[in-house]
Amino acid sequence: MAADHGGVAHRRDLRARGVTRADVRSEVTAGRWELAGIHTVVIGTGPISADGARWRAVWESGSGAVLDGLSALHAAGLTGFTSTVVEVSLPMSCRRRTCPGVRATRRRTIGPLACAGIPRVKPEFAALRAADEARSHRAAALILCLTLQQRLTRPDRVLAAWHQVGRSRRRRVLDASPSRQVVRTAPGGRIYLDVAWEDIGLVVEVDGGHHALALNPVDDALRQNEVSLGGDVVLRVPVLGLRLGPAAFMAQVVRAHGLFADRRRERDAEGAA
Repeated sequence: MAADHGGVAHRRDLRARGVTRADVRSEVTAGRWELAGIHTVVIGTGPISADGARWRAVWESGSGAVLDGLSALHAAGLTGFTSTVVEVSLPMSCRRRTCPGVRATRRRTIGPLACAGIPRVKPEFAALRAADEARSHRAAALILCLTLQQRLTRPDRVLAAWHQVGRSRRRRVLDASPSRQVVRTAPGGRIYLDVAWEDIGLVVEVDGGHHALALNPVDDALRQNEVSLGGDVVLRVPVLGLRLGPAAFMAQVVRAHGLFADRRRERDAEGAA
């Protein structure tokens, strides 16, 4: 049971398996198990795992709690962007309980949930909330890029979710971000582009660390070749580069955008003449 929940178990599930409160108390007293809240029992000793901490957050924060934001993305497999707290959302009607290491937010609308695994908001909605709550505009854009680049959801789903968002403190930034992610159809199937200015033929791909693993470089090369054969120019930006030298890479993007925008205007002028 604990193996399915990152090393922790809910008291309710333990009782359903015939483990009584007295049994739990005996194991804790003997130092074989530990308590991690009202409902959560750590089956073993030592630091709680990341998965266990997420289950604990859902169980301890209140009825109806689900993972949201970066925590929901991490549960879905996101890498390359860390967080020091577990984020959960609860219905407005539910009482919120304080849980160390957890940031709980009551919401009128939580959004659609993933179908399996730990209760969590679907990646497209979680990514938009994480971006809205990020520490900077750049971090917000990076979260969206990583979510799409790691195939946790599709660009069209992010755009559809964005149209359902009422208020956002980063509306101007995020208005541009979801609209730049593009799906193309190629001989080998669909191609998901991180950022594309289709009117001028410029594409920017953000590469996480996993792009260098196994056969990923082959897939990347095939995808880039298809885009290039379609007439677009592709700039590649490694995530490490965004962290160590963001200004240099963004300067290249700005130069490329200006160059291709000028070329497009020249072509339009020639066509009009």
